Amino acid sequence: MRTSIATVCISGTLEDKMLACARAGFDGIEIFEQDLLVSPLSPEEIRARADRLGLTLDLYQPFRDFEGVEEAVLLENLRRAEAKFRLMNRLGIDTMLLCSNVGTATIDDDGLAAEQLRRLGDLAASYGVRIAYEALAWGKFVNTYGHSWEIVRKVDHPAVGLCLDSFHILSRGDDPSGIEDIPAAKIFFVQLADAPVLSMDILSWSRHYRVFPGEGGFDMVAFMKHLVRSGYDGPVSLEIFNDVFRQSDVERTAVDGLRSLLWLQDRAAAGLHGENHPMELRTMPDVRPPAGLDYAEIRTDEPESVARMLAQLGFEFCGQHRRKPVQLWAQGGVRVILNGQRAGGAAPAISGLGFQVEDPHGAVERAVGLKATPVARHNTADEQELRGVSAPDGTEVFFAPTAQRPAWVEEFGAGGSGGPGGSGNAGDLVTRVDHVNLAQPWQSFDEAVLFYESVLRLETRPATEVPSPMGLVRSQVMRTADGSVRLALNIVPHVLEDAASGPQSYPEHIAFQASDILAVARRAVAAGMNFLQVPQNYYEDLAARYPLDAPTLATLQELNLLYERDGNGEFLHFYTETIGNLFLEVVERRHGYEGYGAQNAPVRLAAQYERNRLRRR
Repeated sequence: MRTSIATVCISGTLEDKMLACARAGFDGIEIFEQDLLVSPLSPEEIRARADRLGLTLDLYQPFRDFEGVEEAVLLENLRRAEAKFRLMNRLGIDTMLLCSNVGTATIDDDGLAAEQLRRLGDLAASYGVRIAYEALAWGKFVNTYGHSWEIVRKVDHPAVGLCLDSFHILSRGDDPSGIEDIPAAKIFFVQLADAPVLSMDILSWSRHYRVFPGEGGFDMVAFMKHLVRSGYDGPVSLEIFNDVFRQSDVERTAVDGLRSLLWLQDRAAAGLHGENHPMELRTMPDVRPPAGLDYAEIRTDEPESVARMLAQLGFEFCGQHRRKPVQLWAQGGVRVILNGQRAGGAAPAISGLGFQVEDPHGAVERAVGLKATPVARHNTADEQELRGVSAPDGTEVFFAPTAQRPAWVEEFGAGGSGGPGGSGNAGDLVTRVDHVNLAQPWQSFDEAVLFYESVLRLETRPATEVPSPMGLVRSQVMRTADGSVRLALNIVPHVLEDAASGPQSYPEHIAFQASDILAVARRAVAAGMNFLQVPQNYYEDLAARYPLDAPTLATLQELNLLYERDGNGEFLHFYTETIGNLFLEVVERRHGYEGYGAQNAPVRLAAQYERNRLRRR
């Protein structure tokens, strides 16, 4: 599949954008008119630069407000178009995007629109140019792709065809299956954009909230399958209007865009089940989602404080790595690594996650094929090789074989429950990692969602928004279907996102699942653990929300436990104090509860904010 991207999608000058798209691996680009107008390069220099970079110039856009007008206006429009055709000849671009009229159309007559487009086609053909007519979702008279196709059929001109844009089709709730009925030769160009599902006017939605495929709520895979079945084999391009993307690093955004097209091809190919069509879709190694977490890694140059919290929760020290400043702690088959490498002055923070997968080699190849950056990890001949990649926020993601007792734990010597990092014993109360909460910079939140969906094949759950004293926190859960792996990605509030503090000023946490949370809490209290203090008002509200008996409420308050229930079961949890950028959570799920205590999140955020405020005094 030929990949392309509109220059409007990304930040920087036209020269910056072209270089970033070439480095990312795109085949071509669309030249957005505004980018050309402000560039100091001549059309000939832009053409030459694209040639040197190995980029094709696939589309010039947009040309607006042409059809459905009086004759005098049409003549002026033809004059404008001819000037653009001469410019396109200088650029070496043979296709121009024509948007359905929004501003100047006064005559709602398909026959007239077709006749005017035919005259434009004659003029375009004389310059060797084609017209790709696109129905804008807010077009004055033409706003659906079906309507634009009817007009193009009436035009019946070899230089006039369609541009199909997934946003304009899916935002209106139109059925894209009709694309399969359009002759492939009349589809001149295709643009893709995903978007979160929002209730707002379509124009504002389009201009500010588009995202790359896989980062929104549209069924882009189904759209792509209909397109492939139509027989279309031309460029598939990204056209994204997004305020964040146009403020973010140009090369990083370009890579994210290409990753979305690679992911989309892979998913569409899987859905087509080997059907033969002209468009060749690139596929990735077919690996299964992870079976669980192999370990969680915390980087810190002062491991004593984190080690103390782990010990208070019942974890046991399993040994020091034989040649690195790295410790292993374990309980019930749950392994936590305290990494002191390259940690000078670093406050405790989550730095890496190991995922158990059936095919570690295939998982790495898939990740690299999806433009993830490999992580260099030095190991000697007698140590297990672990390969991994960097997530958008810098978290290192490693792929380990599925094993109850992985080979790498032997590098930590003897000791610990059931041996180093072993499966534990009947007295272990912590049984698994329930979920990991990772803070995401606002610039890379959508990128992170696509990364974990495409690389790890995690599923997205509906996003939630939680109020906090620092601002509104948006949270997106990513998980396997069986819940063996759960990640919660949180956008860092803007008040904390600055050059001095960075995203890591917003704390992250690891949540451990317990078989008996009351026993864990009492053991931790006896060991001197400082819990996050929950205010009295919370427990008074809890008594009003749920018919809990007095002894249960008293126990919850005594141990600073929080409580929630849904239609299936109950959820009990508590939080430790925050050390650096890290805190820990212990949870117990009863009778099929599947949530994360969302009603309690504002209480936690407010309590952490108050504790930090008092510390700063």
